Amino acid sequence: MDFEMHLEDNIFSLHDEIKNGTYRHSPYTYFEVFDTKKRDVYKAEVRDRIIHQIIYDFLLACFDPVFITDSYASRTDKGQYKAVGAFRYFIKLASRTQQGCYILKCDVRKYFDNVDHTILLDMIKEKVTCGKILDIVRRIVASYHSPTSLQKGIPLGNITSQVFANMYLNTLDHYIKKELRCRFYVRYNDDFIIVFESNKHIITIRDSIVCFVKRNLLLDIPIEKTSIRKISWGVDFLGSVVLLKAVLLRDKIKNKIYARINRGNRHSYLSLLKHCNAYHLKTKILAMEKIYKI
Repeated sequence: MDFEMHLEDNIFSLHDEIKNGTYRHSPYTYFEVFDTKKRDVYKAEVRDRIIHQIIYDFLLACFDPVFITDSYASRTDKGQYKAVGAFRYFIKLASRTQQGCYILKCDVRKYFDNVDHTILLDMIKEKVTCGKILDIVRRIVASYHSPTSLQKGIPLGNITSQVFANMYLNTLDHYIKKELRCRFYVRYNDDFIIVFESNKHIITIRDSIVCFVKRNLLLDIPIEKTSIRKISWGVDFLGSVVLLKAVLLRDKIKNKIYARINRGNRHSYLSLLKHCNAYHLKTKILAMEKIYKI
């Protein structure tokens, strides 16, 4: 509120700090969010969020052209539902029989807390040569570190963390597409899946990916955080269970909808249900509207 009360003066002051090279990032406000699991969120001050937005827009313009098409997090005209849609499309292309295809699903262990600052900044330097911009980016990166390392981590809560997260795994995207020659690949943040027509080379490719991220990105994909499944068994991806001919909501998501639905959010939940096969749940919500007038 203090920043907004003297907005014009504070904007000019912030401009001078950037111009003179005296800008320093303020401390974060920490809080916890409980969704499907506990998340640690770090909220920046308003003055810093203004800088974050500017840097986000600049970096996205620089790096978005080199991102692969099927990277779906925090990009224009992408998003969670389009990632699931691309996954379903690849399933159709890879399924030559009624048995369907095979899916390799991977998840990086504590991804945001293990992004290496030096590697991230080296990636940014490949596209950004302006010294002043690089100095601001360094300050943003250095403004947070994980509980285990001073040289690692990007915080949930920063808009810049969204573009940093995409940039950091972009090298993995290109490795999987170009070196491993996996056609049917989809990534959303650190969740990614590969669709295979058969199970012949899945283990070899999985092990290559695990080695690549450890050697080049200093990240860990534990074997227990990978899964290999037939699509006929269903694959849990981005809150949905994807099958050959259907997309179902996870039970946790259904239970959350039942617990939280009210007059203010019912249209949002009904919009969510448009992206999956949930006729019975939609019918129950509409019935609740009539009975309880929510």
